[in-house]
Amino acid sequence: MSRGQANKLLDRYLNGTSTKEENAQIENWLDKSNDFHSEWSRLNSVSKAEWLSSVFRDINNTVHTPDVVHLKRSWSRFGTAVAAAILVIASFTYLFWPLLQSRRHPVELTTIYSPNGTKKQIILADGSRVWMNAGSALRYAKIFNGKVREVYLLGEAYFNIIHDKSRPFIIHTGNVVTTVLGTSFNVKEDKRNHIVEVTVHSGKVSVANGNKLLGVLTPNQQIKFNTLKNELVRLNVDIGNVVAWQQNSFNFDDISFADAALKLQKHFNVKIGFRNEQLKNCRFSGTSIKGDRLDEILKVICAFNHATFETKPDGSIIIEGSGCN
Repeated sequence: MSRGQANKLLDRYLNGTSTKEENAQIENWLDKSNDFHSEWSRLNSVSKAEWLSSVFRDINNTVHTPDVVHLKRSWSRFGTAVAAAILVIASFTYLFWPLLQSRRHPVELTTIYSPNGTKKQIILADGSRVWMNAGSALRYAKIFNGKVREVYLLGEAYFNIIHDKSRPFIIHTGNVVTTVLGTSFNVKEDKRNHIVEVTVHSGKVSVANGNKLLGVLTPNQQIKFNTLKNELVRLNVDIGNVVAWQQNSFNFDDISFADAALKLQKHFNVKIGFRNEQLKNCRFSGTSIKGDRLDEILKVICAFNHATFETKPDGSIIIEGSGCN
């Protein structure tokens, strides 16, 4: 199990949203600590959460020092089994200490959605601006009170961050963490292909997968990280093409017809399908189109791929053709 998976699993467990199978998995870790099962099974869900939280407090008091952990007498009723269980949880906790720290000082987050067919601009509490692409969501604090400014992105957004050297700005996109002091850049999460893409417009940006640094980017540099295969590609790009979506422009660079259709479908909030499945794999490049009319854009990309399209009575679009040569 990866660190990210462990984080989410324990988070769900403590919040009461884990499944029966996940509950069994966590409690199995505890059961393996000698004969702890008899005591653990007698606790209700509230007592279990309180017990785990108190263990975390003990760990918090000692994790930053090299001293040996001495257990309090109040734990004596659990005996040696509890000591073993604490060691299990302590080693587990060490892997996701940042998550536990943030839970100790919870911050109320606001979520903004940008549905398909719409784009939104947000001004954060520090004056930083975020442009959200269609089909995206952003979670953020109304006020940045801590030592860092953190937001959570699903989808794609362009960030223009106010410089503050004392408080880094951090964007969480799944396990991928993008850290800046003050700069402008684009972050895109492609869940269909398991790709997180970070591209820098100005300044300098650090990109990491959990605690593992993937790279430091400067203007017109891009990192594409495959979260499924754990593969990294670093490129020099034209930032104008990457952020063309802000000006209602579409840049189709070495893209499949299927992915191009998905991009248009999200932007215009219209269902687009293919009568011939082979058309989906056709690839084309070098087309940059600006406009708000879907039919005009489809005429251009269909011409590239020897295809035609028709609009159904319900507004959906079907693309047909013989496929690539």
